[in-house]
Amino acid sequence: MSWRSPTSRSPRERIKLDRADSRRHHRSMLLQELFAAGPASRADLARSSGLTRVTVSDLVAELLTEGLVEELGTPSESRVGKPPTLVGLVADAKHVVAIDLSVDDQVAGAVLTLEGQVVLRDAKPRQGRTGADAVALVSGFAADLIARSSRPLLGVAVATPGVVTPDGVVLDAPNLGWHDLHLADDLAAALDLPVYVANDANTAVMGEFVFGSRGEGGLLLLRLSTGLGAGLVINGALLHGQGGAAGEIGHVQVDPGGPLCGCGRPGCLETYLAVPRLRRELAAGDADAVLADAGARLGQALAPVVATLNLGEVVLSGPADLVEPLARVAEQAVRDRVMPVSAQQFVVRTSSLGDDGVLAGATGVVLAGELGVS
Repeated sequence: MSWRSPTSRSPRERIKLDRADSRRHHRSMLLQELFAAGPASRADLARSSGLTRVTVSDLVAELLTEGLVEELGTPSESRVGKPPTLVGLVADAKHVVAIDLSVDDQVAGAVLTLEGQVVLRDAKPRQGRTGADAVALVSGFAADLIARSSRPLLGVAVATPGVVTPDGVVLDAPNLGWHDLHLADDLAAALDLPVYVANDANTAVMGEFVFGSRGEGGLLLLRLSTGLGAGLVINGALLHGQGGAAGEIGHVQVDPGGPLCGCGRPGCLETYLAVPRLRRELAAGDADAVLADAGARLGQALAPVVATLNLGEVVLSGPADLVEPLARVAEQAVRDRVMPVSAQQFVVRTSSLGDDGVLAGATGVVLAGELGVS
């Protein structure tokens, strides 16, 4: 079937499309409320959404048929009149397959519930594969996880280092040898499922925001992996920036005379904080000195961002043995470089989700794309 633009459709067709879009939007409103606030009665959902009780009852009936929600009985507290029946989400109604390509020379993944709980996990060595070989590895790994899921699949999400467009095109991922790669489309065709591809740091910050300990105001998360990237949520919205390159703090040059980065320039922040390099430096030298230098460089790069956005906290995500000492050093380095009013309650902390933040965030990406829940 060929695609036609909305302006080329007949008035009757456009009315049908508008109604379908409205229905999807109203479904998303109810699901969003149930995700955020937990079980509720139909009357409660009508009040919180602003929809009519008839519309809510109709949509709840549809969600019950699909198995996405279930009736939970009446609340324990007594009320005058007929007690309402609560409905709640069925977290295990469908599964999501999430794949994390930011782990050092690994393809890590999991099958998760709609609430981001891991059902099963697996990992395979990447063994330095890049380009088409890396795509084939990811596709086969995803297919294996799909086959092992015990529930219908809502979709697949892949978190990758690099610059990624909202429609899943990897514009540049030097460590994987990917450039202008239509990864979401390629994997969707191979797996016959909806596939979403996003930057790993953006995915991790969404995981922290949706499933973790979301901060007040802005939330900046830095992901330490094969590279270094940042994700930023402002007023509940993920910041993509011009060309989708927001958060590429790893390629800020902090030492023009430093080691050569994968992007082709010397002394990028990533050359001091990428996990493989840190591991090599720690194995070869004084661990305290290595972490102190890396943390100080991180704090130096973060200070202008913290001062400009008046951030109250920065979250570090990555291997616990690295991010915990780095957080302490970076926090002090930021405090030393910003005004006292900016540093008064400022903290650098580790992710509340640990290293599963990327996988949980990938689940959130699928929920947003397929159910309109964020």
